[in-house]
Amino acid sequence: MTKTNIQWKELLTKKIIICFFTGFTSGLPLFILISLFPAWLVESGLDLKAIGLFALIQLPYAWKFIWAPLFDRFTLAMGRRRGWLIIFQTILLFLISLCGFIDPKSQIMTIAVVSLGIAFFSASQDVVIDAYRRELLLDPELGLGNAVHVNAYKFASLVPGSLSLILADFFSWEFVFTITGLFMIPGIILTILISEPKLKSAPPKTMKEAIVDPFKEFIGRKGIRNALLILLFIFLYKIGDSMATALATPFYLDLGFSMTEIGIIAKNAGLWTSIAGGIIGGVWMVKLGINRALWIFGLLQMFATLSFAWLATVGYDNTVLAITVGLEFFAAGLGTTAFVAFIAKTTNPKYTATQFALFTSLASVPRTFTNASTGYFVDFFGWYYFFVFCFLLAIPGMFLLFKIAPWKK
Repeated sequence: MTKTNIQWKELLTKKIIICFFTGFTSGLPLFILISLFPAWLVESGLDLKAIGLFALIQLPYAWKFIWAPLFDRFTLAMGRRRGWLIIFQTILLFLISLCGFIDPKSQIMTIAVVSLGIAFFSASQDVVIDAYRRELLLDPELGLGNAVHVNAYKFASLVPGSLSLILADFFSWEFVFTITGLFMIPGIILTILISEPKLKSAPPKTMKEAIVDPFKEFIGRKGIRNALLILLFIFLYKIGDSMATALATPFYLDLGFSMTEIGIIAKNAGLWTSIAGGIIGGVWMVKLGINRALWIFGLLQMFATLSFAWLATVGYDNTVLAITVGLEFFAAGLGTTAFVAFIAKTTNPKYTATQFALFTSLASVPRTFTNASTGYFVDFFGWYYFFVFCFLLAIPGMFLLFKIAPWKK
């Protein structure tokens, strides 16, 4: 058996399973915040502006690079990656389950604190999971391995974005959040079973090495100008797609769809097409290369955002809902696969937690800050022109590809 066959056999078994479960446990808390929370708050009577501002609780995703060096520097009892993971996952299970016992009408500040806690520990979990995955996968495995992670990340949306919404039509929110929180258990079991990745270089021995050296290495490797362009590109590449889906659930409710219809039609159409996009993107990217994938998938992602504008003009129609959401999420699955692979390839394995956290933090800024204003944009533009606006926001990120990822390179 050749070396290549051995690598493919390993990739399609143990590593792929690990990437799937880390993706699922990483995506679940975030989709609870962006899919289940809005529906919960809409039912409680909050308006779109207040719900849009609730996106600010996701600030930890934008600032996680600040405390990420701690996870590179310090090793806990179960290991440098597993030790941190088991703590974060256990706390997340508790906080998610706790939400159902809080009354949105009279305890809005308590909800804000608990949801901020979910965001903080979820963002911290993401830092460690991203670092683990980068250390686990070899460079030739990054495309497909990250595609599986992204697909599992999206797959996790089926729980809070579909199952939980359907349960909410029949059961109390206490029951809904308890069941949703229990889906953290597969990640906990995985953390117990897996082993620490083997490192090619020693981890940072001081906080200075953990904090300063990752930034010096990145700037030294890319140069100041290229480093800044890469950071700007990471910020802009997904901004249009992110804003377009920020208030997706309130948008569907505003058109007259019930929570059950959203759970069965919209979320499933979005989920499975997104997964299909991720799988096709992962395989296609092996042939295209990351640069060309960023171009092709980015253009498809940008134009697919307009499908929401089409739905806004048609209104309540289950078929159109399934088609438009399917188109947008398929293209978003393609774009996310190439984007995550680009981020992983840009990091140095010696500083995985800090550098990966910096890049993904920038990518999450639009979801946190700009998405907080989406309720105001919808109020000003209306749904149709809001989605056209999201389409236009994607153009600057595409132009940066001329410098960041030239087609012929």
